[in-house]
Amino acid sequence: MSEIIKAIIVGIVQGLTEFLPVSSSGHIVIAQELLNIKFDEKENLLFAIVLHFATALSTIVIFRKDILQIFKGLLQFKNNEEFQFSLKIILSMIPAALVGVLLKDTLEELFSNLLVVGCMLLVTSGLLFFADRAKNTGRPVGFVDAFIIGLAQGCAALLPGLSRSGSTISTSILLGNDKSKAARFSFLMVLPLIFGATAKMFLDANEVGGLSVGSMPIGALVGGFLAAFVAGVVACKWMIELVKKAKLTYFAVYCLLMGLAVIFYSLF
Repeated sequence: MSEIIKAIIVGIVQGLTEFLPVSSSGHIVIAQELLNIKFDEKENLLFAIVLHFATALSTIVIFRKDILQIFKGLLQFKNNEEFQFSLKIILSMIPAALVGVLLKDTLEELFSNLLVVGCMLLVTSGLLFFADRAKNTGRPVGFVDAFIIGLAQGCAALLPGLSRSGSTISTSILLGNDKSKAARFSFLMVLPLIFGATAKMFLDANEVGGLSVGSMPIGALVGGFLAAFVAGVVACKWMIELVKKAKLTYFAVYCLLMGLAVIFYSLF
């Protein structure tokens, strides 16, 4: 299988799993293992930056009106709904940022452990199962809710296989927030972190001598980017509708089966 096709497959996996509650980090680890993708350190950084930028761009496309309203609210310097929503987004970012700074070495070690991925997929399954059975309240996300949801996002950043969208949406719903508002908040709160993670990758690249395409075909970068962007747009729209219609149980079953399969594969 050519490197371009492998890159497109990984791009699709990244785009879909960034928004679907099945853990993008866990599935990327699984995809790279199964496809036997082996780039050097500089190539891996460049590929990761391209895929992250593609999913960030898909988020901007879907939520462009919401993002524009948030910026308008901030620039007006008024204590309105848009301004408060922006503060909640910032508040939710704090736990994940602390995790990234304080636990960098632990993160790197865990993200190569397939057994951890499998176990955390089981945890994701449980969260989705219980969230799907919660009542839809119509209540918006509050400031305390935002911080707790941020803690869930921090845990997802620390533990591969624990879905970011799955844990944040489930936590929000279990706190009593409206399901559609929970999905919207979950997807918007990750946007600054995606750009932050991308910036950090650039800094890491400078430490190892800059970015490099190396032996990676240019077509692999382009194919991976386009695949991640298109898959991200589709998954984002799909996920919002699924949360509204209480269809998370399907993903709970998927995560359960996938988690058991990964655990079996890593042990035997």
